[in-house]
Amino acid sequence: MDIDQTLLQNLTETNPRFRMLYEEHTLFEKKLSEYDKKGYLSPQEELEKNNIKKMKLVGRDEMERIINSVTA
Repeated sequence: MDIDQTLLQNLTETNPRFRMLYEEHTLFEKKLSEYDKKGYLSPQEELEKNNIKKMKLVGRDEMERIINSVTA
């Protein structure tokens, strides 16, 4: 997602839902990075990694809807 930093800062300060989604998105990126550093993932870890990817995409889609509603 490519977003103007001023708009991002404004939304995180004024929109609680966007702020929560953005914080979750950042947390999911960190978790995925940790999984990527591992050489091997157990089946449970692989399942969790895939679930995190799905949640990250859902959150990103909602953030984009919020951005579009503000910029439209």
